[in-house]
Amino acid sequence: MTALKFIRSTTGKKLVMALTGSFLGLFLLIHLIGNSTAFWGKDAFTAYAAHLHALGHLLAFFELTLLTVFICHILFAASLYLENLTARPRRYFCYKSAGGRTLGSRTMPYTGLIILLFIVLHVKAFRATYPALIAEVMRRNLAKPLTALYYIISLMALAIHISHGFWSICQSLGLSGRRYERFLRNSARIVSLAGGLLFILIPLLIMTWPGLLQ
Repeated sequence: MTALKFIRSTTGKKLVMALTGSFLGLFLLIHLIGNSTAFWGKDAFTAYAAHLHALGHLLAFFELTLLTVFICHILFAASLYLENLTARPRRYFCYKSAGGRTLGSRTMPYTGLIILLFIVLHVKAFRATYPALIAEVMRRNLAKPLTALYYIISLMALAIHISHGFWSICQSLGLSGRRYERFLRNSARIVSLAGGLLFILIPLLIMTWPGLLQ
């Protein structure tokens, strides 16, 4: 089997999803660490933004790579979703948690769409902002209750998406098994919950305490 045929197969698509998902997960971890500098105030957050901006062409290359990986993740996710619909054209009358079905697995297409829209709006709001102004823009936007609430809901969707995505990555990379299933499922829940809470804490604090970034 050629590499192209393998990638077009269901197994190949799942492997691509696992690899791109792992890359995006690593980016989220780095992004979370960077954004957490907001907890230390305006100066710390502005310094973090300035360090990123100073990377210049290297940052632009990383952003292009990230965009490519993200597009691949979306395209292969859509392809697998359509395959599943074709294989099972009629919906089940009811869903059961048996067989590994969870809130995350049932809502993956929907949380994925929420995340996509959120990223587009998030990039639009912050991408062209100068490092010296990033804290002020972030404080002004997230001090608005509706905007902060939208961020919180979107980040909750991200946490739910990750809860199943982490498990799917382990399966696709052959890391799952009866001996490790419970451990991996619990790890997925812990990772998604901890990451989601930290991400959500940023807009929540800024909304309730605008002076954080002043």
